[in-house]
Amino acid sequence: MAQLVRWQRVEAYVGHFAFGLQDSDDAALPVPFPDDFARGVFLGTHPGRVDITSGGHTHTATVNVEVWDAAPPPRDPDGWDEQAEAAFASPSGQLAVWSLHTGRSDDVITLADCGGSWRVRVSCSGRAEAAALSEGEGTGVAVERYLMQFWPADA
Repeated sequence: MAQLVRWQRVEAYVGHFAFGLQDSDDAALPVPFPDDFARGVFLGTHPGRVDITSGGHTHTATVNVEVWDAAPPPRDPDGWDEQAEAAFASPSGQLAVWSLHTGRSDDVITLADCGGSWRVRVSCSGRAEAAALSEGEGTGVAVERYLMQFWPADA
């Protein structure tokens, strides 16, 4: 049975409907954030990078990150607006949060002590509320919420 290894909450500043998690050691990545960002795709990946398309233009999303030792139990789709799963590689085992507006944040997410291949499952709620905020007041905090679950690809 899969075990939760670590949990972390970070904030992601969403700009132009987008944010990403990119390998902390990003100097050698072939496609750094936000190059080749796939607009309109909820979850996209590139080597060392996970891209997220948000429901709102500009706001701060809450991101709960779980690292598991194997595939976690599937999440009930009720209560989530979007869910997707993908594979990606992290050369360092650490990810930084990136925004189109502010660049790299100070938050670092540790997946492992070294690099490897991973699976990620992303679930999101609050997309319609974030979109409505973008059309009205413009910004908000913790309206859109994400759960990102990572586990080794070979587990």
